[in-house]
Amino acid sequence: MIPRIFALLAVLGALSTLDADPPAAKSPREALQPFGDLIGVWNGTGTPTGTREEVQKNFWTEKMTWEWQFKGNDAWLKVAFEKSKNFTAGELRYVPKTEQFAFTITTPKKEKLTYVGALHNKTLTLDRDGDKESQRLVFTFLHSNRFLYRYEVKPEGRPLYAKKWSVGATKEGEAFAVGSGQHECVVSGGRGTTAVSFMGKTYFVCCSGCRDEFNASPAKYVKEFEAKKAKQK
Repeated sequence: MIPRIFALLAVLGALSTLDADPPAAKSPREALQPFGDLIGVWNGTGTPTGTREEVQKNFWTEKMTWEWQFKGNDAWLKVAFEKSKNFTAGELRYVPKTEQFAFTITTPKKEKLTYVGALHNKTLTLDRDGDKESQRLVFTFLHSNRFLYRYEVKPEGRPLYAKKWSVGATKEGEAFAVGSGQHECVVSGGRGTTAVSFMGKTYFVCCSGCRDEFNASPAKYVKEFEAKKAKQK
């Protein structure tokens, strides 16, 4: 009798699982929120691997500007590089099917290369299969105002990756340590730095991409923002 009861409970449990609604899929805007601190201008110093003399001779400085971009329900981050030896532009997108991220970069030779990977413990590891070698970009987010990224390769037939160069970046115009009291971007949920207004009330956005998106649909974003704040209380 008891085994039959357990069997019946197991069947009912399975049926309830089948009837339950699947968890809602993340939207691109939600999935990319962990990268919200990237929005803004960053100053970076790049160093190749090698001897001290090689590093001193071949280091470089670069600037990165990250912004949100929107099109309908889609959202992504774009970055423009200045004076970088390796990249001129890039786009970071969410891939819902695999729940991973794809970073497509443009090189000075106008090649477009896509690296794919996941975020884990504040480290974004992105891989790409190149000709006769595997390539990797690793972003390590140390602080809201500080991150590192490096480039590694693994030659065909080799078991380990070897670092080729790295860049340390610091956000422009902000102290390394930031206290509380930051405004929240009404569109992305990141740190708001620029004021916008709607119906006589002031809100904040984090970049020109979010500003343009807010101006296109202010009522929509204000409604979402106010609902979120009410839920948090």
